[in-house]
Amino acid sequence: MKKLIIASTSTIYGSGYLEYLQEALTELFVATDEILFIPYARPGGISHDAYTTAAAKAFSTFGQKIVGVHTFDNPAKALQKAKGIFTGGGNTFVLVSQLYKNQLMQPLREAIFNGVPYLGTSAGSNICGVTMQTTNDMPIVYPPSFKTLGVVPFNINPHYIDTPIDSTHMGETRETRIEEFHTQNTLPVIGLREGSWLRVTGNEIVLLGPQSARIFEQQKEAYEIEPSSLITLT
Repeated sequence: MKKLIIASTSTIYGSGYLEYLQEALTELFVATDEILFIPYARPGGISHDAYTTAAAKAFSTFGQKIVGVHTFDNPAKALQKAKGIFTGGGNTFVLVSQLYKNQLMQPLREAIFNGVPYLGTSAGSNICGVTMQTTNDMPIVYPPSFKTLGVVPFNINPHYIDTPIDSTHMGETRETRIEEFHTQNTLPVIGLREGSWLRVTGNEIVLLGPQSARIFEQQKEAYEIEPSSLITLT
């Protein structure tokens, strides 16, 4: 049975790294004290080791150990043996490129469908969708495919932000970008605002956190769903 937390972000304003998710993470990873960390997204271009150290520091306060997948000679085998998995945020193009380069996309998908608890934040959440095409990131590398894990039947836009009513910005809004996506694609998209996450238990998907989420479907008006709502998009 799938068990995931798909979070818009790792950090909310005024809170430490993953702090706002502590209760949910304690529940998610209750059966293990060691979590395999995938640091490939490299936020700000930091090294895999530096990113793993930052994640390890946060999880140490929860009483759990982090091990970076990049430290294994055979990362696919490490995924097969993992009791818990965390993919951090950063650049989705870099993350997806590295997952394909290391032949980990399919083993990661299989681990999740086999019930290994999974946490994704930002880019690590974006890859839970069918494709990475609704990421906010710049294409600084060229992945072999936009196809991602498909562990939920829609796409995700992490860090979704509304346009302020009094904004004088004349460029495209986030909503406009997603509407552009729907001129070429039929997949529904969930805009996850900061501090919100999806809890996936088997086939049940629930929106949690303090914020509503914005739902985009092709040829439909965008609409809001409230926290604790069951998501039934296909």
